[in-house]
Amino acid sequence: MTKICLLFYVYSVLTKSGNLKIHTGLPHFIMKIMVCIKQVIDSDAEIAVDDASVWPKTDERAEFHINRFDECALEEAVLMKDAHKDISVDVISVGPPRVSDALKRAMGMGCDHAIHIRTDTEGFLSPFVTASWIAAMALKKKYDLILTGMLSEDLMQGQVGPIISERLGLPCAVGIVHERLMLPQKKIYTEREIEGGARQRLEIDLPAVLAIQTGINQPRYPSLSNLLKANRYKIEIIDSASFAHAEPRQEVVATGCPRKTRAGRLLAGSQDEKARELYRILKKKALIL
Repeated sequence: MTKICLLFYVYSVLTKSGNLKIHTGLPHFIMKIMVCIKQVIDSDAEIAVDDASVWPKTDERAEFHINRFDECALEEAVLMKDAHKDISVDVISVGPPRVSDALKRAMGMGCDHAIHIRTDTEGFLSPFVTASWIAAMALKKKYDLILTGMLSEDLMQGQVGPIISERLGLPCAVGIVHERLMLPQKKIYTEREIEGGARQRLEIDLPAVLAIQTGINQPRYPSLSNLLKANRYKIEIIDSASFAHAEPRQEVVATGCPRKTRAGRLLAGSQDEKARELYRILKKKALIL
């Protein structure tokens, strides 16, 4: 009886102190997630396009935000982190110095670490180059899951995610509207949106690349305290020149506005006058008898 009491006492002391670890025989899986984000210009910002421009010119006061598809990918990663132990979330972006604002907001949403692949210029960057740089970072840091938005609001090409998967030799699924981690099996269950509103269900081995569709979640608004903490966080900055050369597979040769094919006309006067004028115009164009 004395031996049993003594053993129980030792067990209690060790477990409370954290010095005793019980091994269940089950593998312990610590998961690393990387989320790729892009900073895009606000849709109501003024841009200038002329025949001499290869890329639209923006006002210095123009505001930028995280691409909304990528924001859903961010939220999904943070939800995974909230639901499971031992998950860390890194966020990465490619672009000029202003991109740090987007990375700090992502940190405020709940990411653990931010990586900025810094470029010197504004304007178009080939998706192949962007994906090659990100893939090099992913290979170095050995992520278990890479999330991107399905496409960007500005270019709407949807290329970066699939190119990353090709560069790393990983499985890829796009248009993801639901996911569920299967950590013991090192898999992820996904549902992707296909034609006609149907869903394709997939079980994918990890590591993998997923391109997230909007509507999968409602991205959180980071609290003021979290944003203040994020502003003090030191972002890992990597010069894009430090990567092996990746030949661009695309080049923008010109950017222009669509040609004007029709014009609108405002009718003035009272309601009766407008009605008579409209009738006259339609009659003249033989649109009414």
